[in-house]
Amino acid sequence: MKRLCMAVMAMCLLLSCAEKKEEATLSGLLKSDFVSEVEGKPTALYVLKNKNGAEACITNYGGRLVSVMVPDKNGKMTDVVLGYDNVDQYVKSDGNYGALIGRYGNRINQAKFTLDETEYTLPANDGMHCLHGGPLGYHTRMWDAKQLNDQALELTYLSKDGEAGFPGNLDIKVTYTLTDDNAVDIKYEATTDKKTVVNLTNHSYFNLSGVPGSDVLDQEIMINADNYTPVDETLIPTGISTVAETPLDLRTPVAIGKHINEPFDQLQKGRGYDHNWVLNSNGDKNVLAAKAYSPTSGIALEVYTNEPGIQFYTGNFMDGKDTGKHDVLYPHRGAFCLETQHYPDTPNHPDFPTVVLNPGEKYFSECIYKFTAE
Repeated sequence: MKRLCMAVMAMCLLLSCAEKKEEATLSGLLKSDFVSEVEGKPTALYVLKNKNGAEACITNYGGRLVSVMVPDKNGKMTDVVLGYDNVDQYVKSDGNYGALIGRYGNRINQAKFTLDETEYTLPANDGMHCLHGGPLGYHTRMWDAKQLNDQALELTYLSKDGEAGFPGNLDIKVTYTLTDDNAVDIKYEATTDKKTVVNLTNHSYFNLSGVPGSDVLDQEIMINADNYTPVDETLIPTGISTVAETPLDLRTPVAIGKHINEPFDQLQKGRGYDHNWVLNSNGDKNVLAAKAYSPTSGIALEVYTNEPGIQFYTGNFMDGKDTGKHDVLYPHRGAFCLETQHYPDTPNHPDFPTVVLNPGEKYFSECIYKFTAE
């Protein structure tokens, strides 16, 4: 009888352990929902935490920032980026939520560029242009992941010569660090064995309000830039112009929705803000490049970078039909992006800061998304 009781107790213990619910991340994600296989490689969700209890979750599919939990003005932990609950949704979606972008972030005119008298043809996926490295850019690739510690994740990827039409084997390392001052610090490094062009960025969609399913029109934006690159009807830059006396003058904070629907030709071409600003920071990552703020949550986002430009995009092509994390429907203009970068179509604009990387050189780019509560 004693043995029978012990056996029953052991069985109950086993059943209890088996039925124990998986612990979710602070943002409500389950690691098991990111366990799959893409391109013959395992996918996973990696969790970073700092001493303040802030959290950042990243998947190695597309190197995507899935969630970022930071405190609002009342100390409530708040997810400030859009995304999905599982890796299958990311694989099926043609969106760029939180993704690493390359080999060339933004647009390349006519999906062509010339380097040392050789013309390279890229896949056109934005009308006649190549956008964000084409339909199979780095946002769709499997990155090899190594968690360095509780606060840092290293992702690596070898982009082979000829991939998406770009020359050179590009060996890439991206390090995500969640710092103790509640910043997501993204460092990009790359080397090549053949002359090529490189412009890497992150495509996180931010909504700082803490209100699921809201738009961002009441959130404020400031960009430290006297100039921007105006675009034609297909969003290809035509040069560099002053922001003065235009709705693109964001040198002092303004609500995103204040001017977004004005009959200004550049806003009409972009269906809102979808432009590259020429930063005044001159490559100094210690100088504030941009700042966004939600009066609802009190959460502010400061952006620092060594890049010469930043693309500010206001979710103009969000159609209100996409269901994201926790079954939330993302509305039109339900987020904004601040993509640190070199200028769009630089390979076809010799007057823009160069994006050429030569063998023996090291590409380095850094973007810091720092969150505070005010």
